Amino acid sequence: MHAAERETRIMQLISDTGFVSFRDLEKRLDASPATIRRDLERMASEGQIMRVRGGARLAQAEGGPDGDSMPTLTGVPFHENINLRRPQKEAIGRAAAELCQPGEGVMIDGGSTTLQMCPHIASLNLQVLTTSLHIVSALLPQPGTRVLVPAGTVFREQNIILGGPGEDNMPGFFAPKLFMGAAALGPRGLMQADVVLAAAEKKLIEHAEQVIVLVDSSKFERPSGIVVCALETIGIVITDPGIAPEYQQMLEQAGIRVIIAA
Repeated sequence: MHAAERETRIMQLISDTGFVSFRDLEKRLDASPATIRRDLERMASEGQIMRVRGGARLAQAEGGPDGDSMPTLTGVPFHENINLRRPQKEAIGRAAAELCQPGEGVMIDGGSTTLQMCPHIASLNLQVLTTSLHIVSALLPQPGTRVLVPAGTVFREQNIILGGPGEDNMPGFFAPKLFMGAAALGPRGLMQADVVLAAAEKKLIEHAEQVIVLVDSSKFERPSGIVVCALETIGIVITDPGIAPEYQQMLEQAGIRVIIAA
């Protein structure tokens, strides 16, 4: 197992609960204790994790209630991402809205593509739980849409609300559909750039009957990141006509329904 593969696996294990023990890493990684220690030291020096007694945990987000700024996430800030491939995202959002049934409850995860659903659900009288303050702002003018937000911390760059590691910030809520974006989509599954975001999205998936992923075709190129879920967890992927045939075949072979939005 190469260093990059070990690093990805370590981040996956930490993202599940926010902490992983050194003993657990020895059992799960094909590497010597000395190699694992070097991996942890390197990742800690890069700010990805924090070394603690007996193992490692998620790095503490910068800022917070006692600091000068709000915590942030790794990845492209929302204001930079919103206009990238905008026509494709608008078509994808419109197609996603067509999957909603009048009066049902859904979850819409934060993202520049999921935001494009909002104009098209105004007449459906949905109950929407969302982690995104941008989506909250877009839905509030809709008289028939009931908007719910989970408990948690606001992350400024993406303007989303996330619970802490291992924390279920919406107990008792369940929805037939979860609409979510991704930093990348590949053979390993759906990926995000930030381990905190990945851990929070794992919790969302636990509260949904069906996972519907909204991604433009660029998200299939050179996939990398923290794995949120395997392809087999996803029910539907909505993308644009730019998707390469081999990527569409990859999804369909995993049992995923592919919708091409134009």
